[in-house]
Amino acid sequence: MSLDAIDRMRRIQKVVERDGLGRVSELATELGVSEMTIRRDLDLMARNGTVQRVRGGAVAVGPQPFMTRFTLQASAKDRVVHKLIELVGDGGAIGVDASSTLQRLVGAIDDVRDLTVLTNGLETFAALATQPGVNALLTGGVLDRRTGSLVGPFATRNARGLLLRRLFVSAAAVHPEFGSSEATLEDSDVKLALADVSAEVILAVDSSKLGQRAPALTFPPERVTMLVTELDPHDARLDPFRERWVIR
Repeated sequence: MSLDAIDRMRRIQKVVERDGLGRVSELATELGVSEMTIRRDLDLMARNGTVQRVRGGAVAVGPQPFMTRFTLQASAKDRVVHKLIELVGDGGAIGVDASSTLQRLVGAIDDVRDLTVLTNGLETFAALATQPGVNALLTGGVLDRRTGSLVGPFATRNARGLLLRRLFVSAAAVHPEFGSSEATLEDSDVKLALADVSAEVILAVDSSKLGQRAPALTFPPERVTMLVTELDPHDARLDPFRERWVIR
């Protein structure tokens, strides 16, 4: 690899970390190279785990503010929610993480009875508070201002306080060999605690997360029951995951 390429990727990394998102067209203009060159750089950086590829560019691998995450891949997340809503059901208790994808899910919950929902997300809890038929519970814990999640020993202890029939979680990255991973160990710990008391783990991500890796390993492949994306279940991009998980 040339010194020019190394310097260019360092500059790309700074832009992505500063803005949360680097668009191919804007990076090409700023760095004075072709869009094809930027795409090759981003593909290599994604394989090395320094950025995460999304349509039209890349996002930072590290923790991002909730509102930044909420606006990324919005249409894909809406399609994921359309599939998830049928899995919520009535009665009993479910868990929902602090991800922007699952915050969209709780906003779509309608016409349920006696449903208890446990979450470690402040925005998710606020959205649940207005839903009829829902008893919303918050884990408590220390607020991670980078992500809006409640984390730490208090959160992980309370996460194990209910027996959940189903846990809905997203992930920073999903890999067919390693399973799901997160940007921070603290976020990973709370999700693992919720899974300890859950009969099923439903992993819901948009397709930009597929084949990616983030620093904190969370669920090994055998711990996930179902993978839900915006893609058609027969899409070839899901083939590496098909033998391990139910695909929806």
